[in-house]
Amino acid sequence: MGQLWSTAFEAGRGYGRLSYMSRPILEVIALGPEDARAAQAGGADRLELVTDMAADGLTPDRATYAAVRACVDIPVRVMLRATDGFSAGGAASLDALCGAAGALAAEGADEFVLGFLTDDGRADLTAVAALADAIGPRARWTFHRAIDRAADRDALRKQLADLPGLDTYLTAGSPTGVDDGLATLVAEAARGDEPGYEPRILVGGGLRLKHVPVLRGAGISAFHVGGAVRPGGWGASVSAGAVGVWREALG
Repeated sequence: MGQLWSTAFEAGRGYGRLSYMSRPILEVIALGPEDARAAQAGGADRLELVTDMAADGLTPDRATYAAVRACVDIPVRVMLRATDGFSAGGAASLDALCGAAGALAAEGADEFVLGFLTDDGRADLTAVAALADAIGPRARWTFHRAIDRAADRDALRKQLADLPGLDTYLTAGSPTGVDDGLATLVAEAARGDEPGYEPRILVGGGLRLKHVPVLRGAGISAFHVGGAVRPGGWGASVSAGAVGVWREALG
């Protein structure tokens, strides 16, 4: 399956511009190899690899990435984030994060998740561009839920429109989750041909099965789950059965 994704990407020049095998993408948060294997067994199409969900997901170490990459053949997007929140920190913190990104890229990672804001709620182009440079021009990446905290979502999209590698926005449509952001997600999906709106919308953050029919009806084709596939909570592993429920619901 991993090779099919690679071929599809080369043909479509990014997940934001094609439908993989005519079915929606299901991305599952993984903390390590056990999660990764269960997610793939349940029908996940892609993983978001993180550590420390108490801080909403931080950068995993190189060894964890290597272990996950060795045990699954679906794409793995690696979080680049050193602290809770949406600030990249000072110059030293950004340099350290770029170093970690470079090490992961050297390990073979070529898909990432990142996103930072300035104090006034605009995209932190200095941080985002530095990380895009660290992971290289062929890497693909998701701008994560920092967009939900932006002062102006439309302006942020236009700020980032020309950056290489950006093919996805992970968003709930609202900082409080999909329940409150549903109308925003539907409206943004309708703007897919406008500058800044070409990247795929990946819905996550309070996503529930009840939201799926409305989102699919709006043409949204990518979904991101974490706690929803861990019946035992974040202290337990991903459940392949729970992933399978989402896979069946999405088609």
